[in-house]
Amino acid sequence: MASAAPSVTTAQPGLVFFHSALSGHCRRVEGFLAQVLQRRRNHGTFKLYRVDRDDRPDLVERFGVETFPTLVVVERKQVQATLERPRGCREIERFLAPWLN
Repeated sequence: MASAAPSVTTAQPGLVFFHSALSGHCRRVEGFLAQVLQRRRNHGTFKLYRVDRDDRPDLVERFGVETFPTLVVVERKQVQATLERPRGCREIERFLAPWLN
């Protein structure tokens, strides 16, 4: 399922999840991400965008993503942080720590 192009204009940062629907690792990372955001009740911290590489190759190119899955934090229309191939909840939590409550 394709998402609209990330265009964050509010104070809420965007979290872009670049993935491949055919990848088991991408599905696992999506579960890890859900756990991290729910664990600390941070599910409203980000506007979450899911971008399938096959549905939106334009966004994959625009963000320079070469590895899947990749997480990108966008704040004030600029990329603030990128994490390629996260391996678990702890790594994702450390990556998102500056924005989590």
